[in-house]
Amino acid sequence: MSEDAPFRTRRDPGEGNPRDLRYPPLPEPLEVGTYDNHTHFDFADGEHPLSASEQLDLASQAGILGVVQVGVTLESSIWSANLAAREARVLAAVALHPNEAPIYETEDALAAAIAQIELLASQPRVRAVGETGLDFFRTEGESSLKLQRMSFEEHIRIAKEQNIALMIHDREAHDEVLETLERLGAPDRVVLHCYSGDLDFAKKVAERGWYLSFAGNITIKRNQHLRDALEWAPKELLLVETDAPFLTPEPFRGRPNASYLVPITVRKMAEVRGIDANEMAAQLSENTERVYGSWSAA
Repeated sequence: MSEDAPFRTRRDPGEGNPRDLRYPPLPEPLEVGTYDNHTHFDFADGEHPLSASEQLDLASQAGILGVVQVGVTLESSIWSANLAAREARVLAAVALHPNEAPIYETEDALAAAIAQIELLASQPRVRAVGETGLDFFRTEGESSLKLQRMSFEEHIRIAKEQNIALMIHDREAHDEVLETLERLGAPDRVVLHCYSGDLDFAKKVAERGWYLSFAGNITIKRNQHLRDALEWAPKELLLVETDAPFLTPEPFRGRPNASYLVPITVRKMAEVRGIDANEMAAQLSENTERVYGSWSAA
């Protein structure tokens, strides 16, 4: 496997729901650069999957200053940390995804994997623990949920001890995510990745000074609740992401996503908030660097 080779493949939705596997064209570049604070280069997608280097070069052409490459398994977290160590445009987040925790089956096996995540989190260009959290959509059964909760709590501990950001995956688990962070004490910087809540939940998040990261799904017509949250949220708590290769913004929904498409989402965010795209991008850059630090630092 080459350094750029992905080791996971996005699942095709199957017969009856074909996808257009062509990468979308490069959008008009941003005049003011910003960051993609959540992407997955290690997922293969499209007719001809782009390597990490190819994706970064396209992102640079689109005005993207840097990305956070996010691990979701032990293997992908190791790969993410290694990529960040050698590539100035990349910082890393490392974790076991909530849906990965039950795969370990026992608390001892899960603890051993988390111990390796903890070692990775100490590396200088690993700036977040994530994505971690709770997912009540895909994980079922008390034994599996127990492992998921254990994993989340341990990841919170690691983020606090390393003094780095915590990147939250929250799917149909808003109340328990909030309760867990309140009970254990949240790290200084918490990011709600691919924000999925409504306006009321956004107010609870913002009250605690946590960041709301918006993705391409804000462009989908039915997601007015996301746009309502985006319109209201304090500007200093906003972030932008792709979650690539998922959540491709309109008008390219269903096609492979990549960091170079961030300008589409930034412009939609600016439209929702009634401001200039340059102002939006500048605010997002300031916020992103506050969460993760400088990309130029070792």
